[in-house]
Amino acid sequence: MRAFWASLDRRWRRSGVGMPPLRWQACLFITLNAVILSMLLFDAPIGGSEVPAPVKHLGELMTGFGDSAWLIYTSILLFFQGRAGYKLVKTARSKAQALYVSWIGAYLFATVVFSGLLANLLKRAIGRARPDHFHDYGIFSFTPFSGHAAFESFPSGHSTTVGAFFAAFALLFPRYRIVFIAGAIWLGMTRVMVGAHYPSDVIAGLAFGGWFSLLTAIIFARCGLLFKLGPDGWPIAKHFFPDIKKPGAL
Repeated sequence: MRAFWASLDRRWRRSGVGMPPLRWQACLFITLNAVILSMLLFDAPIGGSEVPAPVKHLGELMTGFGDSAWLIYTSILLFFQGRAGYKLVKTARSKAQALYVSWIGAYLFATVVFSGLLANLLKRAIGRARPDHFHDYGIFSFTPFSGHAAFESFPSGHSTTVGAFFAAFALLFPRYRIVFIAGAIWLGMTRVMVGAHYPSDVIAGLAFGGWFSLLTAIIFARCGLLFKLGPDGWPIAKHFFPDIKKPGAL
């Protein structure tokens, strides 16, 4: 394990590219405005009305995707399966493929686990009441660190997981990013369909998860793993077999 972290440290130090100018101030400004407008325009109508039964049923069928447990187990399986494959296979091409799969598992694990942990800390600290309690507390009720799930609405944890997962795949496979973005929006909004969150909770969760995946991709790129940093510092997914003669380049 010590050799593993030493290797990552060497990779980080070898990278001569600085952190990218992501214009995070502008993006944060846009995200905050989207959340506030959603609170003012959509949260109250959603909280004060019943979701149609067919829509709620559709949400119940789809919302389980945002449960982080299966994503965590899958990412762990990918990582160890790739590592085992790297030691067992003989050809350089097969080793490169196995190594690539293992780092995809590590990347997904990091994005899903750590974004989820931070989102859970945030929603406990903010303590916003869920839509079930709209008639009692309204949309601007905050009880920080109440210890009760009824006051853990903002941001949505499921939406954070969905945002992190789909943003990660949009970065790894940018050709299909429109499909991944649409999937994130649909699956995030299932939390509104089932009455567990307000729209602003979902928007905040999707944005938080997406940005966490991007920052994690930048860190991986600085270490020379899965991504490389473009001229503007933006993480670009490496080719599946960037150099079959040098599988360690992944």
